[in-house]
Amino acid sequence: MAEKLVIERIEHADALHLHRFKYYDFAMAAFVAILICSNLIGAAKQAQFFELHIGSWNVGMFGAGILFFPLSYVLGDVLTEVYGYARARRVVWAGFAAVLFMAFMAWVVVAIPPAPGWGGQEAYEMVFGLTPRIVFASILAFWAGELSNAFVMARMKVASGGKHLWQRTIGSTVVGQGVDSLIFYPVAFLGTAGWPVASVVTVMITNYVLKVLWEAVLTPVTYRVVAMLKKAEGVDVYDTDTAFTPFSIRS
Repeated sequence: MAEKLVIERIEHADALHLHRFKYYDFAMAAFVAILICSNLIGAAKQAQFFELHIGSWNVGMFGAGILFFPLSYVLGDVLTEVYGYARARRVVWAGFAAVLFMAFMAWVVVAIPPAPGWGGQEAYEMVFGLTPRIVFASILAFWAGELSNAFVMARMKVASGGKHLWQRTIGSTVVGQGVDSLIFYPVAFLGTAGWPVASVVTVMITNYVLKVLWEAVLTPVTYRVVAMLKKAEGVDVYDTDTAFTPFSIRS
């Protein structure tokens, strides 16, 4: 006779110290990798697959980072749902530190004098020469957006008694991505060359809508991953007695 699966309901983050998780570290690594790649590769590029104007808004124009960055929010939802706010917050801080190191490493490598005869410095500076303003905007927006996402996700889970996961994933994304977009694009690009106000507003709105739609489209995947991890880890965390301060790395 097969042994019945038991998923323990956890009401306090401190109780998680009694558990040895199988996949938490892998989820953290995936989160950090997606975050670094989306910030380094696609953040500053304006892209367009088609041209469609609604008033002054070109619906077809978007920031290239939209293709992968929303996956970090999906993973953030999974981490909060399975492991709770405190462990999700720890992952956010790990991502924060990783992006800081990435920015520092990019600055050092670009600043190193190129070897005589090497003609790639200009292109290298264009791709990896991150401006302090973009780095600051990216880190601030990510930190505020991800923690807002995790907070809303955790509070909605307690309020709903763990029902209607889709409402939590989409609702938390509406808030978290809204905070992220409202901070990142104005702080990073407003008033800079190549980014007139209309472009900043257009890309900000388009990316926000696309991010929320991405979350909705990936909801079935989120359901599957959450169910798999809860089964594998044997826990279901409810943040009924959690300190929601963002300024901590305690898990």
